[in-house]
Amino acid sequence: MTAPTMATNAPWLIVGAGALGQLFAASLAQRQRVVLLGRRPTRHVIRLRKPDGTDHQIPARRESLEQWSGPESPALVILATKSHHGKTALDALASRLPPQTPLLLLQNGFLLQPRLTEQWSGPVLCASTTEAAYRPATASGMDLDPDSPTPDVIHAAAGETWIGDLADRHVTLATRVAECLADAGMKAAACQDIRHRLWRKLAINAVINPLTAIHRVRNGELASRAFRPRVAALIAEIAHIMQAEDVPPPAQGWDVFIGDVIQATANNRSSMLQDVLANRPTERDAILGPLEEAARHHGLHLPAIADLYRQTPP
Repeated sequence: MTAPTMATNAPWLIVGAGALGQLFAASLAQRQRVVLLGRRPTRHVIRLRKPDGTDHQIPARRESLEQWSGPESPALVILATKSHHGKTALDALASRLPPQTPLLLLQNGFLLQPRLTEQWSGPVLCASTTEAAYRPATASGMDLDPDSPTPDVIHAAAGETWIGDLADRHVTLATRVAECLADAGMKAAACQDIRHRLWRKLAINAVINPLTAIHRVRNGELASRAFRPRVAALIAEIAHIMQAEDVPPPAQGWDVFIGDVIQATANNRSSMLQDVLANRPTERDAILGPLEEAARHHGLHLPAIADLYRQTPP
């Protein structure tokens, strides 16, 4: 069987013009032909504020998902929507894509990744990224003023992106995609343990996202005395799930691993908190759903996670 490859000169489609989609589009557009597909057409530029505070206007082709009909088949489709919008967005695009088009999934949680891996006819790559970006509350996709000082996306902190597939069948493709990201200035690498990396990121998100959304606090508040008992209870239950799923613990243990992330991102507003503040649906099912499903599958009684799921806004 021939390993899937990407067309060298074909454009990359990035579906989803949220913070992460715009960050990847702005980074890649300087080295790669990209088309950013959002809910509506807008100006062909992305205003990016980098971690050093400097603002940059980066030319990038932007179109609406419904109207896109590129004359060329894309080399890769990066699905950068929220998890609960991913399948709908791909379904809307699928009839315009060759069936063997490679996908790269950037979603939080561990819900969409296994489903699309089974359902999509082409290769499906998954990414675990620590890139931190957010959209200012005043940013508007319909703002046509190129001189507006408001950035479209703020790159809060540079991170690292790991790429692989759940069946470990597309190492060559994952390596090529990672090389393109690295060439665009992003720290990226292919890996053969993406399932473990996705579960580990899920462990972090399952503690930080729901609690910060429920209590409307920044990440660092979770290190305070008031939150310590609940954080400890959640980590203990998550550790049981990871053991049952054969996900090895980090060298420093789950408590230190998750605690270090809370400290490192102390000033950040989690993505789920941003959704709550903007009255958007949250990724509760994508982040907590897989933990509850794993608990049922392995016969584990995990009351802290069940209680957290009930309290988290949908």
